[in-house]
Amino acid sequence: MGMSVGDKGDDAPMSDINTTPLVDIMLVLLIIFLITVPVVLETVNLKLPDVVFEATTTKPENVLLSVRSADTDGDGAPNPESTACEVYWGQTPVDSKELLKKGQDKLEKLIADIGGVENITEENFPEVHIRGDINTPYQCIGGVIYTMQYAGFQKIGFISEPAAGSGTLQRY
Repeated sequence: MGMSVGDKGDDAPMSDINTTPLVDIMLVLLIIFLITVPVVLETVNLKLPDVVFEATTTKPENVLLSVRSADTDGDGAPNPESTACEVYWGQTPVDSKELLKKGQDKLEKLIADIGGVENITEENFPEVHIRGDINTPYQCIGGVIYTMQYAGFQKIGFISEPAAGSGTLQRY
């Protein structure tokens, strides 16, 4: 706000800038932005995964499962149109009943080896790592997940091949 006071008289030019209109405009714009920004930002708060991958350290007690569509046309490769599934415990093919039985047996043996349920910790509890073929229907992988959870496994992860050119995530 500029106001002329003093000896110069009424006809002297004022050298101060009148900031009142500038402040009025800024306040109006602030109110407009405060009203419109929440309306524009309608998103779910998520933490998306990084592009780089983290190499997993496999413990010997972890279960490695491979899942793919069955080879129904006899060419030695999985058939993406097939609804039948092939599940491998390591390198051994298993069906769903064998998968459940092997999972329960593995956990019972672990509990016996560590001296009871009260000694189970996050570090000594095995995980299930699933390697699924890209053309495998979800029902195959979902069935394996359900079976292993029913057997008693709490941590189930997926093993994937990293994208070409991606580096390793480094921890500090």
